[in-house]
Amino acid sequence: MLTVAVTGATGAQGGATARALLAAGHRVRALTRRPGSPAAEALRGLGAEVRHADFDDRSSLDAALAGADALFAVTTPFGPGTGTGADTGTGTEIRQGTALVDAAAGARLGHVVLTSAAHADRGTGIPHYDSKWAVEQHLRASGLPWTVIAPAAFMDNFATGWSLDGLRAGVFAWPMPADRPLTLIPAADIGAFAALVLGRRDDFAGHRIDIASDECTPAQIAAALTTALGRPVTHEEVPLDRVRAHSADLAAMFAYFTGAGLHVDVPGLRRAHPGIGWQTFAQWAGGQDWGALTGQEQPSVPGESMSTVRTPGG
Repeated sequence: MLTVAVTGATGAQGGATARALLAAGHRVRALTRRPGSPAAEALRGLGAEVRHADFDDRSSLDAALAGADALFAVTTPFGPGTGTGADTGTGTEIRQGTALVDAAAGARLGHVVLTSAAHADRGTGIPHYDSKWAVEQHLRASGLPWTVIAPAAFMDNFATGWSLDGLRAGVFAWPMPADRPLTLIPAADIGAFAALVLGRRDDFAGHRIDIASDECTPAQIAAALTTALGRPVTHEEVPLDRVRAHSADLAAMFAYFTGAGLHVDVPGLRRAHPGIGWQTFAQWAGGQDWGALTGQEQPSVPGESMSTVRTPGG
């Protein structure tokens, strides 16, 4: 049994990892800036120890990591404290990620598993991939036993933000052509794989692994969402200029997805680690409560609400 400190424990990846570790019988030390939040209370209810930790407060990191065996490390350029715009956080991510690695080294942890991004090691030119690569490099130079897991695009993002706004109108709005494949993964699978890696340090230390659960085109995603929502969903390609007006960083990411492509060996991962489960997009979509997410009642018979769905631009 390990004692694993988990940063970002009240977020998607950290929360999924904390739950997977607890299910595997490990002790979880959930690190968060808001130990009184509902998400933190939910983790306490599952058996996690919740501790305050702030990336910009080294003493809080030292206290939170003391006595732990391992660390699951999440860094982000887009969360609280990263500036006023989506493109202002990459320097913050590097600074905070460096501080976290340094604190882990100071605590002499036996293993650090850092979650990054698939292809972040390939010079993509995507700012928030480059910042993750900088944190990876600092971890490699730290002398700590390390593993980097690098997820593909998050399925969970399709249930938030502009994607969810579009689904309320029967539109899957996505800045890629309908026939361009994209590798995808849900947070639950990231957490399951992270827990596997943390439990098998000797097998994974010193490795960087791109991970994904499925590969779909936007047209296939729209078809799966049509089935899951029980109402027609049509893919609409969002112009990159519209994305760029919101974030040059995200526009660079979608340009990379469309051009170079975010390729991950999904069949190989499924063969090597069948115990993870590796959800397809259709399985993930079928497990979401779209009625609650969209504020619209799901029809009992697929297609029965067709006449009420607005067409793209309608």
